[in-house]
Parts: sequence; structure tokens; C-alpha cells
Amino acid sequence: MTTKERLSKIRKILRRTYPDVKTPLDHANPFQLLIATILSAQCTDRQVNRVTGPLFRAYGTPAQLAAAPLKQIENLVRSTGFFRNKARNIKHCARALAETYGGEVPADLKALTGLPGVGRKTANVVLGAAFGIPGVVVDTHVARISGRLGLTTHADPVKIEFDLMGLMPRNDWSDFCLRLIFFGRETCTARKPKCPACPVRRHCPWPDKTG
Repeated sequence: MTTKERLSKIRKILRRTYPDVKTPLDHANPFQLLIATILSAQCTDRQVNRVTGPLFRAYGTPAQLAAAPLKQIENLVRSTGFFRNKARNIKHCARALAETYGGEVPADLKALTGLPGVGRKTANVVLGAAFGIPGVVVDTHVARISGRLGLTTHADPVKIEFDLMGLMPRNDWSDFCLRLIFFGRETCTARKPKCPACPVRRHCPWPDKTG
């Protein structure tokens, strides 16, 4: 069985396990999703959702966020961790949106990754969830599980992204990555993965399976 054929079986199983997937980050528009995704680095989605409500009530547009005092932004996002860097990034990102894109989030990977604080992972989240443009989102869960499943031999997120892109249809990129994230949180965890209860166990070549 080829890797593509094995992945096809895994995708079908995960589709049954997680039939309806969407980003857990609360947002009302692409701008809110972009800022929330930047804040989600090294932070839980639940905590980000606690922060973004007050943040967007105070500064609901790119222009408003760009004009906000940095200290006030820092105070609002403090609980997401690395708050100084994140506050600076979202302020500068909002300024770029206001000045370069008329306050609109561009639906383009190159344009998005040109914004302050926006890497390929964040850009692909926004493209998939806000614009319906498929993208492979490589976070820690996707990277870990892709390696365990033998879908990649790389550790670099960009190389993993391109490996996965070549193994499945484009229209499944975004949903498959979301399913891997949910699967990684619930079953294929970093420590003590629940291998005996894993729905894709018989398709997994990882030599360190538990149980």
C-alpha cells in the first residue's frame, strides 16, 4: 500500500470521527480571525477567546487597533503569553492592513505572509476558515502526527506542509489539518498517546505505539 493510499484510509476514518470541523477561534470577520490566530501562538484557543471579546469591543477595526496605545493592547492580551511581542505584532499588522489594504484582509498567501507577525501557518488558517481557500496548517499537532503516521520525515513546518500537499486532494487540505489538530488534542497526544483507543492505529507505522 502506498503512502497516498494509506493516508486516504486515514482521512476517511478521521472524517467519520470528526465530521464537522471548524476553527475553535471566535471571530466575526477575517480581521478578527487573523488577530486571534496571531494571539493563539503558544496559547490555548479557549484563552484567546476570553481575550478577543474585550479586545475587539475596544478596537474593532484595523484602523482602531493601529491607533491604540501599545500599553493598552498589552494589557488586553497579557494572558495569552508573550504579550509584548504579540501586542506589537497585532498593532503593526493592523496598521499594514489599514494603510496598504484599505482595512481589508487580503485573500492571498503571499500578501498575508508579508504582514507583521503572520507566518504560513497563520495565513493558511485565515485562508481556509475565512475565505474557503484550502491550505495546509502545520502546528505542533499536525507536525507530530504527520511524523508518527509516516507522512513526512521532516521537522521543518514548511517541508511538512509541502509533503502533505502532495499526498491528498487540495480540497481536503484545511479540513484534514483541523481533524489532525482535534485528534492530537484528544488521542494522539505528545505524551502518553491513547494508542489502544486510536481509530487509525492499524494504519499507523509509528514504532513507539503504547498499549
